[in-house]
Amino acid sequence: MTLFPLRPVLIAGMIAVSSAGVATPAIAQEAPRLSLEQRMLVRCSAAFAIVARGQEAGDATMRAYPDLRLRGREFFVQASARVMDEAGLGREAVAAALGAEARDIRDNGTLAQVMPACLPLLPAA
Repeated sequence: MTLFPLRPVLIAGMIAVSSAGVATPAIAQEAPRLSLEQRMLVRCSAAFAIVARGQEAGDATMRAYPDLRLRGREFFVQASARVMDEAGLGREAVAAALGAEARDIRDNGTLAQVMPACLPLLPAA
């Protein structure tokens, strides 16, 4: 059983997080209004994407976390779809929120602080 109802893959969100350092137009950078729970889903999705990308690239520091290449992606897709549905947002707005969270985690070096709160949200292996 999954944490959220299964939705279609959100490629735009994965691209936004993986290219979080790339400049985007100002309109795309405006953060949508999200509830605390929705923001947590977005933040954890961004953190999981950062770890999964590092694991795929062979980053030794990312080995401290469980393999997130599959489970993290599943969470990312389901959480993004849930936020889109609940907040009435389009893919671009969710992608902007994901990118902003990924930048915040990277810029502030808070991945190690974010992951303990996020890992229990992962779907069972």
